[in-house]
Amino acid sequence: MADLYVSWSDYNHTIEQLAIKIYQSNWQFNQIVCLARGGLRVGDVLSRIYKQPLAVLSTSSYTGAGKQTRGELVFARSLTMTTPEIGSHILLVDDLVDSGVTLQQTIPWLNQNFGDRIQEIRTAVLWYKACSVMVPNYYVDYLPDNPWIHQPFEHYEKMAPAELAASHESASVTK
Repeated sequence: MADLYVSWSDYNHTIEQLAIKIYQSNWQFNQIVCLARGGLRVGDVLSRIYKQPLAVLSTSSYTGAGKQTRGELVFARSLTMTTPEIGSHILLVDDLVDSGVTLQQTIPWLNQNFGDRIQEIRTAVLWYKACSVMVPNYYVDYLPDNPWIHQPFEHYEKMAPAELAASHESASVTK
């Protein structure tokens, strides 16, 4: 399959579809944990819709040119959250499940660090690729051909602050 290019409109609509799937399952959760960076926007929107606290766990595994080479998974030292304790029913959110290794390894990390408080963890992603070693509990699109997904915010990764400023200066001159 060719690469999948996602517009802002499609991206936002897909997050809404994920929120509906979770709602239709009737599962009650009291904490969202999103994996940064890809799951930040997804977690933020779901946190707003469900009025549940959002915690952020930074992870990283992609390196190389265009950040398309999978390397060793690295976890942040701690979970960032504004509540004094983590919830008992966790919705673990990311943008996609590619190899599945990040979600697969995050569940034991959460249990190791907060297992005395956690009763259940379920996973939610926008895109689930066939090459994944695990199936998320909730997903919007199953991608049997494992395309590389180009999300609408990725162009910022190739942009320097000076380029951004220059593009805005030239745009304001032409107005």
